[in-house]
Amino acid sequence: MAKSVSQRVGILTSGGDAPGLNAAIRGVARAAIDVYGMTVIGFEHGYRGMIENRSRVLQPSEFSGILVQGGTILGTSREKPFKDKNWCDENGDPCAVERIKETYRDLALDCLVVLGGNGTNTTGYLLSQAGLNVIGLPKTIDNDIVETDITFGFHTALAVATDAIDRLHSTASSHNRVMVIEVMGHKAGWLGLYAGVAGGGDVVLLPEIPYDIDNIAAHLENRVKSGKTFSIVVVAEGARSKAEAAMDKKTFKKARQQMSGSIGYRVAHEIEEATGLESRVTVLGYLQRGGTPVAYDRVLATQFGTAAAKMLAEGDYGKMVALRDNRILGVPLELVAHRIKPVPLDHRMLETARDVGTCLGD
Repeated sequence: MAKSVSQRVGILTSGGDAPGLNAAIRGVARAAIDVYGMTVIGFEHGYRGMIENRSRVLQPSEFSGILVQGGTILGTSREKPFKDKNWCDENGDPCAVERIKETYRDLALDCLVVLGGNGTNTTGYLLSQAGLNVIGLPKTIDNDIVETDITFGFHTALAVATDAIDRLHSTASSHNRVMVIEVMGHKAGWLGLYAGVAGGGDVVLLPEIPYDIDNIAAHLENRVKSGKTFSIVVVAEGARSKAEAAMDKKTFKKARQQMSGSIGYRVAHEIEEATGLESRVTVLGYLQRGGTPVAYDRVLATQFGTAAAKMLAEGDYGKMVALRDNRILGVPLELVAHRIKPVPLDHRMLETARDVGTCLGD
């Protein structure tokens, strides 16, 4: 066995599930156990499992066959221990963070590995500030975690969204319709942008570029005039109009709460009103999260997992594993916490989309 600073480590998955989580768990645990002789303790259902001390020592047999499985064998939740006060009571029982620290101490952990997105890694950073050793892994289909070029889960969701767009081309062309497909991406439009380019979307609407319905209508009408009988419109769930972009946060939130249906339905209605073109909506929703991870996500998640095991062995704590310029490295969690990675307005993929005739709504 190779020498290791860490002997007992915990691992959890938190936030929304994403393809590649099981591959990452397998990468961390197999390397930690087989190469460095560590004991790996898995927590069920994310940070809630630490709060309630729902854990088990993971055995090598548990990792057999999980590389190709979607979801997570550990389960997940969206617990926010630094915000959630439900774990305090009038009897003086400790709150969520204190319970996590107690569990960490009671199990004699040397480090906690957290697999998740922005919220998960932000919580990981806050726990490191509270005295725990933490290593993070970047998981999200939205690809919106800073300090890493890519997150595992993104490519599988991209493949699902692209396949859906491909299939909608058949119905759109058969019925001479505008087909609106709504994809995930609340604050960042990476998924919508890449799927739109890969699937040949005629209009792609992203949170980063507020749209003008008149510009969209003109683009679709020009397609009709040029003899193109159908159009595909890809809408990220966080897309917003120029009028909404001018609102303050409170007003915008209220406006969205009053909106009938999701943004895809609103855009379809706006298109019909502006152009008279028949429009139909498909909302992919959780289909984008599920299923077998594509090969890229399996490889990337495994690389991240084994890199995390090496960091555990070296005692290189307080970092998130990242991919930068085709190199796997650790970046300080403090650079990741409380931040989102939107699509830069000068990003090459936006230029690519425009160059092939895609309307971005502006």
